[in-house]
Amino acid sequence: MTSEDGALLGPADVRELAAALGVRPTKQRGQNFVIDANTVRRIVRTAGVGPADTVVEVGPGLGSLTLALLEAAAHVTAIEIDDVLAAALPATVAARLPERTGRFDLVHSDAMAVTELPGPPPTALVANLPYNVAVPVLLHMLATFPTIERTLVMVQAEVADRLAARPGSKVYGVPSVKANWYAEVRRAGAIGRNVFWPAPNVDSGLVSLVRRDPPRTTASRRDVFAAVDAAFAQRRKTLRAALAGWAGSPAAAEAALIAAGVSPQARGEALTVEEFAAIAEHKP
Repeated sequence: MTSEDGALLGPADVRELAAALGVRPTKQRGQNFVIDANTVRRIVRTAGVGPADTVVEVGPGLGSLTLALLEAAAHVTAIEIDDVLAAALPATVAARLPERTGRFDLVHSDAMAVTELPGPPPTALVANLPYNVAVPVLLHMLATFPTIERTLVMVQAEVADRLAARPGSKVYGVPSVKANWYAEVRRAGAIGRNVFWPAPNVDSGLVSLVRRDPPRTTASRRDVFAAVDAAFAQRRKTLRAALAGWAGSPAAAEAALIAAGVSPQARGEALTVEEFAAIAEHKP
C-alpha cells in the first residue's frame, strides 16, 4: 500500500503534538521521538510488514512509527507506559488515519508486565525501544509471544552490535546468546541521530530477528540461561571457574563441560547457544 504523506508525522507535527500535550521527552524513559517520515517508512519496509501481519509495537511515543505500521499491517497493538502519551495516541490515530481506527489497539502498561494482548496473536514486533530497557523488553516479548515470527527493533548502536554479535567477538555476551535462543539475529542498518527529537548523543541501529526453533535439548530455557549468566558474570575466567557456582563446584563444572564436548579452559565468549544448551543438559 502506498503511503499517504499527510498521515505521517513530520518534525513540525511532532513538536506541535508534544507542545499541545505538555510533553518533554525524558532521559529517564529513554524517550527520543522519531521526526522523519522516511525513517519510519524504511523501518516498516525493512521489517517486511504486510497486509497479513498483526504487529505489536512497544513504546509508540507520539505515534510516528505507529501510523506507518497502521498503513501497512492488518492490525497494530501499541504498548505505552507513559500516561499522557497513552491517552493521546488513539486520538492521533483517529485524526490521521480515521479509516484504520478499528485496526488499532492500545495497551497502557509497562511492556515487561504484559502477558497477553487484545486482538489476533502478533506475527511481528516492530519498535523503537528505549535504550535503557531494550534487551529485557525484547527478550520478554519473544518469550511471551511465540507467534512473533519477525522482529525489527531500533536500539542504541552498541546494543545492536551486542545482539547481533557472533561467538568470538569482543561484544558477544548474554544478549547475543539469549537472542540467538529465539531467532536468527543480524544487523539490518544504521540510523542517524538527526531523525530524532531530541537528537540522542549516540548512534542507533536496526536489528532483525527471525524466529527459529530453539536448540534441541532436554534442559529448560531457564537452566540454559542460568548457565549463560554465570559464564558471562566472570567472562575473563575459564568456564571451569566461571561455572563452578552454577554447577556446585569446579569439578562438577568440568564434568558437565567435558560431557558437553566443551573444553573446561574455554571462555563463554567462544560458545554458541547450542553449546550452552548442551552444558546445561549435563548439569549435575
